[in-house]
Amino acid sequence: MTFRKAIFWTHLAAGLAAGLVVAVLASTGAALAFEHELVDWAERDVRRVAVPAGAVRWDLEALKGRLREAEPSVRNPAVTVFRDPAAAVVFTEGRDRAWFLDPYTGEVRRPATRRMHAFMASMTDAHRWLALGGDFRSAGRAVTGAGNLAFLLLCLTGAVLWWPRKWTWANLRRLALPSLAPGGKARDFNWHASVGLWTAPVLTVLTVTAVPISYRWASDAVFRAAGEVPPGPSQPPLPHPGPRARPVPLDAVLALAEKEVPGWLQMGIRTGGGRPAPGEAAGPPPITVTLREAAPWPRTATTTLAVHPATGDLLHRTAFADLSRGRRIRSWMRFLHTGQALGGWGQLVAGLACAGALLLVYTGVALSCRRFFPSRLSGA
Repeated sequence: MTFRKAIFWTHLAAGLAAGLVVAVLASTGAALAFEHELVDWAERDVRRVAVPAGAVRWDLEALKGRLREAEPSVRNPAVTVFRDPAAAVVFTEGRDRAWFLDPYTGEVRRPATRRMHAFMASMTDAHRWLALGGDFRSAGRAVTGAGNLAFLLLCLTGAVLWWPRKWTWANLRRLALPSLAPGGKARDFNWHASVGLWTAPVLTVLTVTAVPISYRWASDAVFRAAGEVPPGPSQPPLPHPGPRARPVPLDAVLALAEKEVPGWLQMGIRTGGGRPAPGEAAGPPPITVTLREAAPWPRTATTTLAVHPATGDLLHRTAFADLSRGRRIRSWMRFLHTGQALGGWGQLVAGLACAGALLLVYTGVALSCRRFFPSRLSGA
């Protein structure tokens, strides 16, 4: 068997074995390319508020109290504040519960519909673990991780198979330009080759950057390649603050964050779950404040503050430039996987490449069926 035939049969076997999973990853990836933008658009009725002349904004603690009056089941929500005066203050608890409060009136608002949010959540579940829940979630994650590795193998072997034996303008044009001819084996082969040519570079980046997300060993390998020891468990809780300690008010955290990062545009405050239960030796973890600034570089860069939940002291501040080389690489890989690292154009290219992958699955399966069942498909 020649080298090219070995590559071909490897490509064919990987495609048939993982075709369905690749189709799920590609379709959900295309849908998730503009997840945040689409959800924000669908919920625009509650995300924007009127700014009364001379109005004074409510304190965050007062807004939190109003939310608890309206929703007694709320325990310890995270809060997101925007510098834009016409933006609502957003309180969230878990992935599916969100409330939008008017910072001038204290009105608690819910979107007219959360269908877009629910749809994107279902796409995320399918993309990560095939929408399996409970004890089956780890199995679903293992399948999507293996499917992504097979997807990467398909990209690499496909590039070898596409490489023309003889470089001529006619060959290049035949392989690079999609044909508009009627259906059949020739059309499917042409579409498989041409779409693969244009999407393979992007799909290779998307699959390579997904491997450290799926596998801890791959994430650790990124740090080792950067000359670092892979990070261990997250920071343990702080010492118990004492029975008389009271949680730091959200407004004190907001004031500290504004002082540390004056140019912030968006601020997320996440507390550690309140005071510890009786008998616990450790208190809650630090309050985490994540801030986005105007025109950061990279585009997805944030500054993170850790604040003591009992004293309000700043424990440490971490900007993107303060991260180790390994953490910076992992951050780039995470957002290259979604295209967000390159902004709207990057997301558009990633989404189109995922849509192209669906066509690759279809044409690949069609070509395989014609190979294995030629008599049944002789007229196709």
